[in-house]
Amino acid sequence: MRRSASNALQELAGAAQLATDATLRATDLVEAVHAQVVRPPRWGHPTHAERTGALSGLVYRSVRGVTRVTGRSVAALLQGLARYPQAGASGAASQRAATLAALNGVMGDYLAYTRNPLATAMSLHGAEAVPHAGNVGADAFTLATHDTSGGLLLMIHGLCMNEQHWTRAGHNHGLALGQALGLEPLFLRYNSGLHIATNGQSLTELLERTLAQAPRKPKRLVIIGHSMGGLLARSAIHHGRQAEHRWPQQVTDLICLGTPHHGAPLERIGHGFNTLLERLPYLAPFARLGRLRSAGITDLRYGSLLNVNPSRFLQHSDPPEAVALPDGIRCFALAATLGQHHSSLSRHLLGDGLVPLDSALGRHPDQARQLAFLPRRQWVAEGTGHFDLLNDPRVYARLLRWLSPLSSRRRLQSPAQ
Repeated sequence: MRRSASNALQELAGAAQLATDATLRATDLVEAVHAQVVRPPRWGHPTHAERTGALSGLVYRSVRGVTRVTGRSVAALLQGLARYPQAGASGAASQRAATLAALNGVMGDYLAYTRNPLATAMSLHGAEAVPHAGNVGADAFTLATHDTSGGLLLMIHGLCMNEQHWTRAGHNHGLALGQALGLEPLFLRYNSGLHIATNGQSLTELLERTLAQAPRKPKRLVIIGHSMGGLLARSAIHHGRQAEHRWPQQVTDLICLGTPHHGAPLERIGHGFNTLLERLPYLAPFARLGRLRSAGITDLRYGSLLNVNPSRFLQHSDPPEAVALPDGIRCFALAATLGQHHSSLSRHLLGDGLVPLDSALGRHPDQARQLAFLPRRQWVAEGTGHFDLLNDPRVYARLLRWLSPLSSRRRLQSPAQ
């Protein structure tokens, strides 16, 4: 897909703004370290000095002033040029889209807060946009031109990803299942750096508007979420029901692929390391680098579905309010494990390399937080990594078996089962 020079200039303007912000933050960090050195802290009691005085302070203020003026001038120039239509040139669109998706996952909340053009807008895409998802804008999409009589299949990607990542090694679960089951596939693109609850509220509004355009009410609405996508789906259904929206009533099936329902250990380790830095003399200023990770990432500490906090730097110390699986919907948990045997350490602790097995299956030592996935609606892909869930043939066969009508399951089942 080709993009216009106007879009390219908008992205450059966003990059210039981001570079300006990064320079200002780096200057703040250097001056904070300088202040710590000038006023030596005591062990376990780091000082909170952020600014130096006299000549040093003047230098730092000058650097900030010049940086702000230069950054604003470059951004204004690029944004002005972007208003004039010009012939676009095709490039590595998929790589660019993947880079933007990763950037949004890491600091998407900051991009949105500063109104940076690089922030991803939530949008729905049809099968024609996959796998060449090169357009990073919010494509106009309407169900009015699609046949929804057989049902809809909504695919929701995970952290630092976009809809093009559903295509892996030449396979796309959404396209294959849509063709086999007669479902119209839809692919969601969203800013995965925002709070999961923020995206959940946006998704429920988007689906309410979109499904209202359907010429006929779909027979079924199936949602498949990979990793964070499963949490987003649960959050959207919860918020949709609270808002008394109509679309949650149409959801028949929810499948979570490698979803960290009770969090991921890497985020908890990162939070602990950051807390340690804050208490070490001379290193306390560097703790702010850890706080730059997005709200979406910090939500993965416990798999938070409801927290919407205006402060992106809030450090959660306690698990958030538990949210049960939605009633009246068939809920499935498909997990993966790198281990091959039921008793192996990697199977239970490492899980698929990112999400522990218990978290992916909704298990929790606190009975109140247990997710009631029925045994027949759970399955574990042995010897499989987190991202292999996107194209493993055994995973596809299991999805097909779960979603196929009872009368045709035998015909559709794969020999891999």
